[in-house]
Amino acid sequence: MVAERKTHPYLSLMNSYLIDSPQPSSISYWYNLGSLLGLCLVIQICSGLFLAMHYCSDITLAFDSVEHIMRDVNYGWLIRYLHATGASFFFVCIYLHIGKAIYYGSYRKPRTLVWVIGVIILIATMATGFLGYCLVYGQMSHWGATVITNLFSAIPWVGNDIVQFIWGGFSVSNPTIHRFFAFHFVLPFILAALVVLHFLALHTHGSSNPLGITGNIDRIAFHPYFSFKDLITVFFLVLIICLFVFFSPNTLGHPNNYIPGNPMVTPASIVPEWYFLPFYAILRSIPNKLGGVVGMFSALLILLFLPLLDRSLYRGLAFKPLSKFFFWLFVFNFILLGNIGHLHVEVPFINLGIYCTIAYFSYFLIIVPTISTLENILFYLGRSNK
Repeated sequence: MVAERKTHPYLSLMNSYLIDSPQPSSISYWYNLGSLLGLCLVIQICSGLFLAMHYCSDITLAFDSVEHIMRDVNYGWLIRYLHATGASFFFVCIYLHIGKAIYYGSYRKPRTLVWVIGVIILIATMATGFLGYCLVYGQMSHWGATVITNLFSAIPWVGNDIVQFIWGGFSVSNPTIHRFFAFHFVLPFILAALVVLHFLALHTHGSSNPLGITGNIDRIAFHPYFSFKDLITVFFLVLIICLFVFFSPNTLGHPNNYIPGNPMVTPASIVPEWYFLPFYAILRSIPNKLGGVVGMFSALLILLFLPLLDRSLYRGLAFKPLSKFFFWLFVFNFILLGNIGHLHVEVPFINLGIYCTIAYFSYFLIIVPTISTLENILFYLGRSNK
C-alpha cells in the first residue's frame, strides 16, 4: 500500500502534499491557520450552495426569501446562520494568518509568490463578503451597497458611468442585486482556485518556521504529526462556530439588517460588517472623496510591497525586539481603526481616525524600512565588536 501511494500517478500527488510532505519540526500552532481557512472555505461553499437553492435575487423578494429560508425551510436557519457566522470566522482566520505571516516574515524570498497570491485571496474574499452582505437586502445592506459602489464616482471622468454600470440604472435596484448574486456565487470558486495556486506555490519551498532560519536541517513528514495537530485546532474552531450558531447567532451582525431595505429612510449611521471596519475608518478619515478611496484600496495593496520594504537580513521578528515592539503597536492600531469604523463621524473620533490612518501607512512606508535597516547596522556592529 505504501509503495502504491508513492508510485500511483494520482495517489503520489496526494501523498506528496498531505502525507510525506517534509515540514520544519519547529512550526507552531499559528501555522494551523491555513487548514482552518480551508475548512471555512468549504463551509462557506457548501452552505452557500444550499442557500442559493432557496434565495431569490429579485429586489422585491430578496429579504423575504431570506426570511423564508430562516422560517420555512427545514434547518434553513442553521444553514443561514452557519453561512453568516462562517464568513466572520473566515475573516478572523485570514487576518490572523496575515498577521502571522508578517510576524514570521513568511512574505520574504523565496516565498514572495505565496504572499502575493495570499493578498489577492484577501481582496477577493473581501469582495465576496461585501456582495454576500448586500444580498440580504436589509436596511444596512441597501445603504452599504449604495455607499460603497458610489465610491467609484470619485474616479475622474468615468466614475459616474462606472457606478451606473454597476447599478444597472440610476440607483441600487433589481439589476444590482441580480449582478451581485451572480458574482457572489462565482467568486468562491475563483477563491478555491486561488487557494490551490497558493498551496502549489507554498509546496515549492515548504513552510517557513518561527525561528526565521532554514528549516531544511530538521524536517518531518506532514502525516501523522502535523495532520493530527491541525485536527486539534479544527475541532476547537468547529466548537466555537457551533457556540455562536446555536447560542448567539446575531452577535456579529447589525440589528438594522433585520429591517427590509428602504431607499427612502437613511439610517443614523451606515456601518459595514465588522471585518471591513478598519478600511472603512481609513476611507472616512481622509476628507477628500477620491483621496479616501485611494487610501482605502492602498491600505490593501500596500501589503504587496512588503517584501520590498523589509530590508532585514533575517526573516521574522523572533529575535528582533525593536521590530516586535512596533509590530504589536501596528496590531493595536489596526484594532483601534476597526473600533473607530463603527463610531459616529464626530470629534474626537475624526482626529483619532486620521492619526491611526497615518500610523497604519507609516508602519509600512517608514517604520519597517527604517527599523530593518537599523537592526542590520546593529547586527554588523555586534559582529565587529566580537
